[in-house]
Amino acid sequence: MPINAGPTVRIALAAAVTAVAPIASLAQPSEVNVYTYRETKLIQPLFDAFAKDTGVRVNVISASSGLEQRIKAEGANSPADVLLTVDIGRLEDAVKAGVTQPITSATLDKVVTPQYRDAEGHWYGISMRARVVYASKDRVPQNALTYEELADPKWKGKICIRSGQHIYNNALIAAYIAHYGEAKAEEWLRGLKANLGRKPSGGDRETARDVAAGTCDLGVGNTYYWALMTQSPAQKPWADATKVILPTFKDGGTHVNLSGVVLAKHAPNNANAMKLIEWLVGEKAQHMYADINYEYPIRAGIGVNPIIASYGMLKADPVPLSKIAGYKKAASTLVDKVGFNN
Repeated sequence: MPINAGPTVRIALAAAVTAVAPIASLAQPSEVNVYTYRETKLIQPLFDAFAKDTGVRVNVISASSGLEQRIKAEGANSPADVLLTVDIGRLEDAVKAGVTQPITSATLDKVVTPQYRDAEGHWYGISMRARVVYASKDRVPQNALTYEELADPKWKGKICIRSGQHIYNNALIAAYIAHYGEAKAEEWLRGLKANLGRKPSGGDRETARDVAAGTCDLGVGNTYYWALMTQSPAQKPWADATKVILPTFKDGGTHVNLSGVVLAKHAPNNANAMKLIEWLVGEKAQHMYADINYEYPIRAGIGVNPIIASYGMLKADPVPLSKIAGYKKAASTLVDKVGFNN
């Protein structure tokens, strides 16, 4: 063949390349890469079900911190397609780090109400949890509380809680700021600190443990931890000795946080990523979130697990989570200012 092929040959070669390209793309593995803050054992059943339904393999990288920074450092070569988080603050951190891209999905917009998604589509909630009180059955007769009451001197020395800087408590404090402003939030936080029965430490399960042991009468924790304790022989006595109260703000409802999802900015498997994200808000996945992880479904019409339902009807606080996330830094500053963890 001559070095300078004629027009007919060039057209034939172009047609051959065009014909081969789809075959080559079909030969690529059908996969999606997920970076997640969720514990693998909690989320793996959903990934297994997704793979079974779609034929798309899910590759998982799990960590307790730093995933936004990792994706940012990896840049355009990042293998990340999807980031799953466990807090509204981390969803906003991902957006600020520049590692997300807007999601356009009629399916998601139909299922996820505006309160639980970013206005520009950078993140969507896929399940909910509430920040509640574990109260001693023996020593606390009341079955209703407000968050404001946690600063009432009548609870002096009777409240247990994990670190004020933990993301779950940071979000609760940020919600208080969203309701009342920083000055009143500082006053409330000082009152709550005065009521602590021990130094803020451990996790939510240890909070229930200490209430059961009599160290405190009230503990602050997430809804799903109490349900998980009922399934553990070692921890069930902690649940048996406590009851869950759904506190509310006086002018609002119970503080709710999210498990949420973002689409990575340079997602190499964009189509499979969207397939996974939309699958996660589908009926099967939402039932799994309710019955395996003991979370509140984001999708309307999906029943909550009976253990979670036993807490009573959840009246979620109406303040948009994007607004609460905006007070994350102020909440952290207040924790240090009042010496909450000291």
